[in-house]
Amino acid sequence: MCRFLAYSGEPVFLTDLVCAPTHSLVHQSLHAAEAKTETNGDGFGIGWYGERVDPGLYRDVCPAWSDENLVNLCQQVRARMFFAHVRASTGTATTRANCHPFTHGRHLFMHNGQIGGYHRIKRRIEALIPDALYDDRRGTTDSEAIFLLALGNGLAEDPIGAMHKTLATVRELMRAAEATEPLRFTAVVTDGDTLTAFRWACDSSPPSLYYRQTETGLVVVSEPIDGCRDGWKVVPKGGTLQARRGGPVIVTGPQAVAARIAA
Repeated sequence: MCRFLAYSGEPVFLTDLVCAPTHSLVHQSLHAAEAKTETNGDGFGIGWYGERVDPGLYRDVCPAWSDENLVNLCQQVRARMFFAHVRASTGTATTRANCHPFTHGRHLFMHNGQIGGYHRIKRRIEALIPDALYDDRRGTTDSEAIFLLALGNGLAEDPIGAMHKTLATVRELMRAAEATEPLRFTAVVTDGDTLTAFRWACDSSPPSLYYRQTETGLVVVSEPIDGCRDGWKVVPKGGTLQARRGGPVIVTGPQAVAARIAA
């Protein structure tokens, strides 16, 4: 499983969260504490919003702990919203195109989890991606496929509803293929203004997800970056977190999510 971090708030240097803390994301790339695998060395990526509407993106296949360019870039880039991700592959190739986050227009997306039996339903999932979006598919991961399919299902207008529709479709394909491995989906998506995080799974074991809000900003992480849980809150299993930049954090549990989607 991968590890990630998302930030929204007053502009900060990326290094303050990605590299400097005791249990930073760079540290987690080698010593993750709450993942299935301790090492997340199959590439990394950062995406950030600067002066333009569309985000900047830097990804590579090097392990995050060994890339001096990543450290130097994080020391120089200051952003109001950014994503960072270290990858542990679940079966697809270690290529730059398969590294998170993924971008389309003003949107950034990153994922930690899996589609059970993906190799058996990959072609069917890709067939559902609209032609206008499929041209932007660069890699082979299940994560990028979910992102593009969700965009086709209205992610820009309703992130929670679009993602629920997308994963419901994926689950039907999994059942038809008699996939025995679970669907696990902890992810974050943003348009540069509103951030939405998901902690969903078809079983009782979605990957971990925490958040902390201060006067200056919101941090959403796979696991606490300071090595302790004090001050961090857990996104509930089956829940979502949504926050507009500078606004309150709204966390909903699974029942509220289901009621919202049905409304």
